[in-house]
Amino acid sequence: MNREKKIKVFLGLLYLAVITSFLWIFFTNFSLAELTSYEFIKNNYYTLNKIKNSNFLFVSFIFVSFTIVWVLMLGFGSPIILLSGFIFGKWVGSIYSILSLSFGALLLYLIARFFFKETIEKKFSIKFTFLKDKFKKNEFNFFLIYRFVGGIPFFISNILPVLFNVKSKNFFFGSVLGMYPQIFVGSSLGAGLSKIIENNLEAPSLLELIFSSEIYIPVVGFIFLLLFGIIMKNLFYK
Repeated sequence: MNREKKIKVFLGLLYLAVITSFLWIFFTNFSLAELTSYEFIKNNYYTLNKIKNSNFLFVSFIFVSFTIVWVLMLGFGSPIILLSGFIFGKWVGSIYSILSLSFGALLLYLIARFFFKETIEKKFSIKFTFLKDKFKKNEFNFFLIYRFVGGIPFFISNILPVLFNVKSKNFFFGSVLGMYPQIFVGSSLGAGLSKIIENNLEAPSLLELIFSSEIYIPVVGFIFLLLFGIIMKNLFYK
């Protein structure tokens, strides 16, 4: 077995072990009935808020570190973005999200480029070869558009730039600037959910949630970004 296959097997087993351990610990401590209980969520929200207020730097460090590891383990960005707003509010949460997600994505990109470049080229080069000329013309600007448009699972979008040999600084800053609008909207939604929990003793109805300004404004913002992203994709991915 060559080095690349050994690394792939090791990473696969590590990923499986981490996910299995997390799920076992989580469901050992919490039942499904508790997770779907509004009272349980509300009580734990207050507990989490107290811990954050008394140990802000420590909680921030844990969140950023966890996010980086999460990205390296090929996790999706959406849960992190919502959680950041829920815990830290839309402003601090969006900043923590964008920096940690971008740094984690950069590390994943560098690992993929060093260990799995040939495998990525075999699997994706034919499908995405039309983008090579665009990246060569103006790497940073096009990578910025690539990040803003999205439409690709997060972990795949982090390794595809291996095909174009994107510079590390362009990858990081392009990620920060390109992903921030979506992250701010998602973080605002998470912050809105925390405000609803804080201001309601009983679980609000679905209609109350939909027509709450903390919810519908971020949702409208998300729809706008989605439509704008589709237009950008049609313009630049031709």
